Amino acid sequence: MQRQALQWRRQGVRVGFVPTMGYLHAGHLSLVAEARRRVGPEGMVVLSIYVNPTQFAPTEDLARYPRDFARDSRLCREAGVDVIFAPNDADMYAGREQGLYSTYVVEETLTQGLEGASRPTHFRGVTTVVTKLFNCVLPEVSVFGAKDWQQAAVVRRMVADLQFPIRIVVAPTTREPDGLAMSSRNRYLQPAERAQATVLWRSQAWVRKQVRGSGSGSTAGLRPEALRQGIQALIAECPAARLDYVEFVDPDTLRPVDRVRRGCRMVMAVFVGKTRLIDNGAI
Repeated sequence: MQRQALQWRRQGVRVGFVPTMGYLHAGHLSLVAEARRRVGPEGMVVLSIYVNPTQFAPTEDLARYPRDFARDSRLCREAGVDVIFAPNDADMYAGREQGLYSTYVVEETLTQGLEGASRPTHFRGVTTVVTKLFNCVLPEVSVFGAKDWQQAAVVRRMVADLQFPIRIVVAPTTREPDGLAMSSRNRYLQPAERAQATVLWRSQAWVRKQVRGSGSGSTAGLRPEALRQGIQALIAECPAARLDYVEFVDPDTLRPVDRVRRGCRMVMAVFVGKTRLIDNGAI
C-alpha cells in the first residue's frame, strides 16, 4: 500500500482516505462520496477495512465484531472506491503477540472524558492505528464521520499537533428514517431493542427543544443537571435501555459546559440490551 501511495504522490495523484472497520453501511458510503468529491474524478479513493484489536478492551466485542469482506467489496465497487486496503494483525502489529511491539501514539487531553472515561485504553488504539494507516496510505484528505464526535476531535488534534500534511474532514452522521444513527453494531439489536434505540435521537431532539424554547442562544443557558434528569426520564420509558453517560461539551475542546446553550455538543452513550450505542448532535 505504501509503495503504491508513494507512486501516486510522485505522479501528482490526490488521495482521499476513508478508514473503517468494515461491515459497511450507507454511512460509510457517504464518507466515500465525500472523499471522491474532495479529490475529484482523477484522484484515488482508498478505503481501509481493519478491525483494530488495540482499541478493544479484553471485555469488549472484538471477536464478535461483524465481518463480511465479500459484501464490503461489492459495496466498495458500487460506491466507486479505487483501492481497498485490508491489512491483517501481522501487517499492522508485527511481533505484538510475542511482546515485541511497543510503540503507541497517545493524545492526553481530549481522550480523558466521555468514551475515554468508559474505555480507558480505547483511544490509544485509535490514534495508533490511524497514524499507521496514514503512514501507509499517505492521503491528502481523510474523511471521518461525525457519529463518533470525540474520535474525530482526537484525530484532528493529533494531525495538528504532530503536523501530518493531511486535511481531516468530518462528514455528517447518516441516520435511519427514524433517527437512529447508522452503525455496524445496530445488527446486534433485537426487534424490540431496535425500536427503543431511537431514544438516543429522541433525547437530542428533546434537549434542542428545551434549549431553543428557553431562548438560550446567548447568555442564559440551561443547567446540564436538569437536562440529564429529563433524558433519564425518557430512557426510563425504554425497558431495554440504560444510560452510560450524557455530557454537554464545547464542540472543539470537549470540555463540559456549565450552561447548555446553542452551539454546545450533546454526546451520549446508551446500552440497549447488551449493545452499547453512541450518538451526538449540535444543540
